[in-house]
Amino acid sequence: MFQSRNEQLSNSRDFKLFILASVFMGLGACVNSSAFNNYLHDRYALDMVRRTFLEIPREMPGFLVSLFVGLLAALGDIRIAGLAQIAASLGMLALGWIPPNYVLMLGMLFIYSSGTHVYMPLGNSIGMSFSESGNEGRTLGKIQASTTLALVLGAGALLLAFKYLNLGYRLVFTLGSLCYAVSGLFLFSLSPRPKAKNPTRFVFNPAYSRFYLLSILYGARKQLFLTFGPWMLVDLFKQPVATMSLLFFVVSTGNVFMKPAVGRWTDRFGPAKILLAEALFTIVICLLYAFSPLLLPWKIALTVVCLCYVADQMADSVAMTRAIYVKSIVKKPEDLSPTLSLGISIDHIISMVLPVAGSMLWLKSGSRGYTWIFLGGAVVALINAAVSLSIAKTEKNR
Repeated sequence: MFQSRNEQLSNSRDFKLFILASVFMGLGACVNSSAFNNYLHDRYALDMVRRTFLEIPREMPGFLVSLFVGLLAALGDIRIAGLAQIAASLGMLALGWIPPNYVLMLGMLFIYSSGTHVYMPLGNSIGMSFSESGNEGRTLGKIQASTTLALVLGAGALLLAFKYLNLGYRLVFTLGSLCYAVSGLFLFSLSPRPKAKNPTRFVFNPAYSRFYLLSILYGARKQLFLTFGPWMLVDLFKQPVATMSLLFFVVSTGNVFMKPAVGRWTDRFGPAKILLAEALFTIVICLLYAFSPLLLPWKIALTVVCLCYVADQMADSVAMTRAIYVKSIVKKPEDLSPTLSLGISIDHIISMVLPVAGSMLWLKSGSRGYTWIFLGGAVVALINAAVSLSIAKTEKNR
C-alpha cells in the first residue's frame, strides 16, 4: 500500500528526530569512552582486583536486558528507548557528582550501563522500522554512521578540552548526561506508535536457534577486540595510552564509512553471505594475532597486530547484519525486539565468563599464552562460518 502524504511527512520527520537522538547518544557515549577509565584511576585508584570486579556491574545489565525490555514491553519500543537514555543520563550525572565512594559508584555505574544496554536491541529495531523491506542495511548504516561520527567529533573535542581547558570530571560527566537526556527527549518526540493489547514480553523460539547460536559465538568473538586484542598490544608490545588513543580514533573514523558500506552489502548480498565473510575474515585475523609475534620481526609484528586490531574492531559493524537476519526470520513483527534482547542477554553470559577464563589461560601458558587465546578465537570463528553457511543454504532453499 502507498503511504498517505501525512504518513510520509511523519516518517520523514520521525527519521530525522531518530538521527538526532542517535547523534546526541554518540556524544554522550564519547564521554564514557574517552574519560571513564581516567576517572576511575584518578578518583578511586583501583587495583587490578577491584577494576576486574567492576566488569560485573558494568556487564550485568547486558545479561538482564531481555528481562528489562520484557517487563517494559507494554510501553512500546520507542518509549522504552527514551527511558533507557534518561537512565543513562541520570547514571552518568550521578557518577560526576557523587563522593568518591566505591560501592556508591558501582550502583550508579549499574544504572548508566542499564540504560545503554537496554537501548542496544531497540536502536536496531526502531531503525529498521524506518526502512522498506530490502533496505534495512542502508538505513541502519546511515543511523550508526551518524552515531559514530558524533563519537569521533565528541572525543576529539574532549581531547582538546582536557588538554587546554583543564576540565574537571564533574563538568564533563554533566555535559555527557545532558547529551543522553536530549537524546531521550528526541525519542519521546517521535510520533506515537500503535500499542499491542497483549505485547510480546519474552520470546524463546526453537525456530530462532541459529540466531541464539550466533549470539553465543558473538559473545566469545567480541572479547577478542574488547579485551585480548588491546591486552596484547599493552602487555606484549608495551604500547602507551597515546598509541591506543590513536588506534581508537582510526577505528572510529573508519567506522563512519564502514557501517554504511556493511549496510549496503547486507542489502545487496543478504545477511548470510556477510556473516560468512566476517567469520572467514576473523579466522585470518586470529591467525595473524597468534603467529605474527612468533614469525615476524618485532616492529613488523607490531604493525601487523595494530592493523589486526583496527580491522577486528571495524568488523564489529556486522552486528547490524545479525539484527537484519533476525528481522528476516521472526514469525511476527512483535518478536523482533524481544528476540534481539534475548540475543544480547545470551552473548553477555559468555562475555562475562570468557575474560576470566581467557586471562587464566594466558597467564598459565606463559609468554605465549596469547597464541592459544587467538587459536581459540579462530576455532570460534570457524564454527561461526559453519553456522553462517547453514543459514545461506536455508536462504537459498526458500
